[in-house]
Amino acid sequence: MSMLTPPGMGGKYRITGDKYPRMRRPRNRRRTILAVVASIVALGLAGWGTLQLIDVFTGGGGKKTTAAGRGQGCEKTKAKAAAPSAPARNAALPKPRTIKVNVYNATKRGGLAKETADELKKRGFTIGKVGNAPPEYDKKVKGAGILLGAPKAVSGVLPVLGTQLKGAVHKADSRKGADVDLILGTAFKTLATKKDADKALAALARPAPAPSGKC
Repeated sequence: MSMLTPPGMGGKYRITGDKYPRMRRPRNRRRTILAVVASIVALGLAGWGTLQLIDVFTGGGGKKTTAAGRGQGCEKTKAKAAAPSAPARNAALPKPRTIKVNVYNATKRGGLAKETADELKKRGFTIGKVGNAPPEYDKKVKGAGILLGAPKAVSGVLPVLGTQLKGAVHKADSRKGADVDLILGTAFKTLATKKDADKALAALARPAPAPSGKC
């Protein structure tokens, strides 16, 4: 037995020569896992802090871009609101008594033009010609009716007359006079009730709301 061998240690634990075994403790796996997790968390916090610093020194460029995008959306909305509509509701609308209406029947039902003209006269409109529709429209109007007038009538006269007949199509032609035509189509049943027509006329004359500054 070597002199380096402690008492009671023999056999395979016997130390011979000038070397001796190193006694190491087993590695703690839990500590290793905790160290790895702590490193990941530290890296994540460092990255987040870096992004915050970049945002501070650059003045929050992302928010400015978003605000710019919203501003462009507001401009588009305002542009749409500013676009003229038919009719221009802020313009003074003509009174029914100043509108001369020619009533034409494009259907197969007899007496329809006269009945409609009489009712329009009761509601304050001035009646012009009454009879059958011209050949280009006779039996060819599929809807409730067509309102025809000069180009300038589209923004005022025709909308006022249109309150008396729902679903009528508004069209402009090359006429020079101020009178307008009401051509009754095959889908025509009756004029709007006077109550409904008065409500529609009041809504038409109501000023358009001013565009809001908010989006």
